[in-house]
Amino acid sequence: MKSVGAAEFKARCLRLIKQMNQDGEPLTVTNRGRPVAILSPVPERARSASIIGAMAGTVLAYDDPLAPAADPSEWASLR
Repeated sequence: MKSVGAAEFKARCLRLIKQMNQDGEPLTVTNRGRPVAILSPVPERARSASIIGAMAGTVLAYDDPLAPAADPSEWASLR
């Protein structure tokens, strides 16, 4: 695992994050030689996860998408 001092991390943060993302190796940030944080890349599966389109392909068939979900006689407001 790579290790870098806090001052160097602060100065080269974006470059270090980009490098970590490319090689997939976690990075330990130290302060006076003691580890204070571990930065690790997000797993590939989590990168592509999105709420948009998450349910795509899950509806196999439907007869009438504009029909009410329940029979109107069952609606409480009509009684």
